[in-house]
Amino acid sequence: IIADAPGHIQYTRNMVTGASNSDLIIILVDARHGVIEQTRRHSIIASLLRIPHVVVAVNKMDLVEYSQDVYNNILIDYAALAKELGLTDITYIPISALNGDNIVENSTNIKWYEGANLLEILENVEVKNDVDLKHARFPVQYVIRPQTEDLHDYRGYAGKLVSGVYKKGDVVTILPSGFTSTVSDIEINGKSVDEAFAPQSIILHLADDIDISRGDLIVKNDDLPKVEQEIEVLLCWMDAKPLQAGKKYLLQLNSAVVKSVVKEIEYKIDVNTLENLPSPEQAGLNDVVKAVIKTAKPIAFDPYRNSRANGGAILIDESSLVTVGACMIQ
Repeated sequence: IIADAPGHIQYTRNMVTGASNSDLIIILVDARHGVIEQTRRHSIIASLLRIPHVVVAVNKMDLVEYSQDVYNNILIDYAALAKELGLTDITYIPISALNGDNIVENSTNIKWYEGANLLEILENVEVKNDVDLKHARFPVQYVIRPQTEDLHDYRGYAGKLVSGVYKKGDVVTILPSGFTSTVSDIEINGKSVDEAFAPQSIILHLADDIDISRGDLIVKNDDLPKVEQEIEVLLCWMDAKPLQAGKKYLLQLNSAVVKSVVKEIEYKIDVNTLENLPSPEQAGLNDVVKAVIKTAKPIAFDPYRNSRANGGAILIDESSLVTVGACMIQ
């Protein structure tokens, strides 16, 4: 899936939405202008959202006569920015989108570039290692109870395994209740299997009859997430109506939906410089802020830096059910 996000600052929310589930980001740099404010903003958002792979495509090389010196100077400038932001897996490529240079085929105009063309980079980037197989997290999406004559004892918990690996016999904890049990069976496509791994959709069966419902999280006993009612988040505000402390929203983390209130807006992040602007009265459309949210009941989460799958949430307007904020739990 390819998402084309607009570059202008007034569309920051669009870029955050597109980037939140992305494995790779292509940052276009105009060869005539080099690393500019917009380049910094896109790179800052990529670092905040922890996108694993970055491709810096230096475009319009035809307008600088395919100069290697111009290209190298841009690489030096961007490398300094990447170091500042902690971006690591970066691929640089000189292109001319207008003339097709290094897009699908390697360019004869840029003979000094010996790397792959853009399509080859996209086709060969290694994303399987980006799946988190360490932290086992299974949000229950649906409880299956057929209650038919043939299946009167059947109780299965269906959903997408967002991270980690589960095997028959694993000792698990159900959150937020804290009850424990053992995985007695795993189903995929109606067949019993010995193990399952992210991002498969599965049905888990547990050895004990426990009151489990949609939104509960099943995790392994040896790797528990945090369970709290007050969380700190980086929040991109997506609504025309401003965010103010004291306002109430629904907070959704995977399949869990809880009532919540924004207790405090600590600071606003300048997405062009990463500077923190303290104590804003409110957050406007496309603003990125640090906020404190209190939920009506405990939620189980991981910090976003450790798990994008179980650390990213959204805020929903209770009356309109419109998504108004994207949260990265700190």
